[in-house]
Amino acid sequence: MRVRYFAAAAEAAGREEEQVTVEATAGALRIWLSDHYGAPMQRVLDAGSLLVDGTVTRDPARPLRAAVDVLPPFAGG
Repeated sequence: MRVRYFAAAAEAAGREEEQVTVEATAGALRIWLSDHYGAPMQRVLDAGSLLVDGTVTRDPARPLRAAVDVLPPFAGG
């Protein structure tokens, strides 16, 4: 699946986008990202969220599609 990284997530990954092969759930992707990129990515994941099909999710059981965006926390309103 295609994973896109934004702001602090891109800094933690050292890239803006990549193809990854993981079990198709949000929880599995979070584990893979943390294992692959370590503490910097874990900090982003702890405070941020995943965008799946245009919907923000923190549900680890959420099925994933062909693309996921990793979003850091945002300020403002």
